[in-house]
Amino acid sequence: MDLNALHQFLTVAREEHLSRAAAQLRVAQPSLSRTIARLEAELGTPLFHRAGRLRLNATGTLFRDYVERALGELEAGRRAVAEAVEGGGGSVRLASETFLPLTGPIAAFKAAHPEVEVRLLQMAPHEMEQALRAEEVDLCLASQPVSAPRITSAVVHVEQVWLATPPGHRFGGEQSVTVEDIASEPFVITRPGQWQRRLLDWLFADRNLEPRIVCEIDEPAATYTLVGAGLGLSLFPQIARFTFPESGVTWVAVDHPHCNRTLSLHWGNEDRLPAAARLLRTQITDWNWNET
Repeated sequence: MDLNALHQFLTVAREEHLSRAAAQLRVAQPSLSRTIARLEAELGTPLFHRAGRLRLNATGTLFRDYVERALGELEAGRRAVAEAVEGGGGSVRLASETFLPLTGPIAAFKAAHPEVEVRLLQMAPHEMEQALRAEEVDLCLASQPVSAPRITSAVVHVEQVWLATPPGHRFGGEQSVTVEDIASEPFVITRPGQWQRRLLDWLFADRNLEPRIVCEIDEPAATYTLVGAGLGLSLFPQIARFTFPESGVTWVAVDHPHCNRTLSLHWGNEDRLPAAARLLRTQITDWNWNET
């Protein structure tokens, strides 16, 4: 089987959308359709449901799992050969939703191991699951659950999440507020799927309430600017209090036992984890996060 066709199949399988997959692969959609059709002809069976939205069928799901493992093995072999031929410290691929919490441990790691190439990839948790299965990344740091076969996880840090209020807001002088206190307040928050939105929805649902969202965006840092402009309230982790610029935003605690963010590190097959990835894993798990 043609390796390029397998790579293209994986992209279509993950996106379950031909035009998005074609754009990601930078190929014409008709060409991608022909590639998938040839692969199905070679296998002697359809891999997708095509009635309505494109979806993997049971055979396609089965084949996808084998392709991910096969391509992962090839990539692991390529990296092993490259490290044997080139020498040096090797490389490590780290995925995360945000790299703000990782600046400290990564800087310390690079200072201690300047010969190691560190590749950073920004991903959502569901993308991490796919990347770990396919061995496209070595390590993933996430604030939401990541589950995939043969994945090991370790909690590395739990930090308080604060309510950010605009300058002059009536909650600005409070030490803490309850979810009921903020039930009618406007919120500026990230879109569904990102951890801030997931936490906000969970906190309100836990009190049988629904948040009043006036703006949802894909840029978590931009919500801080909008809070400062008086558009609404938002949620930010402890680290934001010390890294975002001063703008008159006031920080208030939320009186709820689970108003926090849990950062977990995830990795795949221990036997094939490169030495550089093991070193970075130790750096992250042993890091003093209170100094970040």
